[in-house]
Amino acid sequence: MAVLVDNYLKNSRTPSAVMPSTAPQWGEEVLTGTSIMAVEYEGGVVLGADSRTSSGPFVANRVTDKLTQVTDRIYCCRSGSAADTQTVAGIVRYNLQLLSVEMDEPPLVKTAATLFRKYCYDYREQLSAGIICAGWDQRNGGQVYTIPLGGMYLRQPYSIGGSGSTYIYGYCDAHFREGMSKGECIDFVKNSLSLAMSRDGSSGGVIRIACIEKDGVERTVYTGKDIPQFYTK
Repeated sequence: MAVLVDNYLKNSRTPSAVMPSTAPQWGEEVLTGTSIMAVEYEGGVVLGADSRTSSGPFVANRVTDKLTQVTDRIYCCRSGSAADTQTVAGIVRYNLQLLSVEMDEPPLVKTAATLFRKYCYDYREQLSAGIICAGWDQRNGGQVYTIPLGGMYLRQPYSIGGSGSTYIYGYCDAHFREGMSKGECIDFVKNSLSLAMSRDGSSGGVIRIACIEKDGVERTVYTGKDIPQFYTK
């Protein structure tokens, strides 16, 4: 598996083309520079993310899906380099598929988070990847693990990440409380991401939310007037 990562890192870094300063810098790395979030509740987790992908000052994709499935009941939120996070998520998904066949049971959320931590830490000098791994398993229920830049690993009742998160730490600390219902968690995530998107130039687009429980995954997209507004023009 290390060979796959090494080959990717060797071939993915291409020098930027030399262009006039007024021309778009198309050689710049494509980033998911972003707002991502996950919250635990009794019986599951709620994940959310904006959808803007940028390349320097340019918006490369307005409707990116930053909620990436790694198993039937485990997802990850991606921030950092789009190529790096997609590759790490793909490698973790591959490992978990093999593990589930070997163990003849679905992998644990903690196992998935441990694999993310391993690759983000082992290749911390080459990768730009901030991950929130969240999901549900039979043993521990809903869980949220954060793996920020550098490969630290920590379980939290809720986690925020990406460039937009710097604008909403105060809001999240003031409004989060233990024991919130599923609906309250959805509103908490939706409101937090809306505030981050309104302040952070690298965040925007639509809000994607996924609720993961024992019975499955429920996904919702909020666009236009469905996105909460906290000011009037």
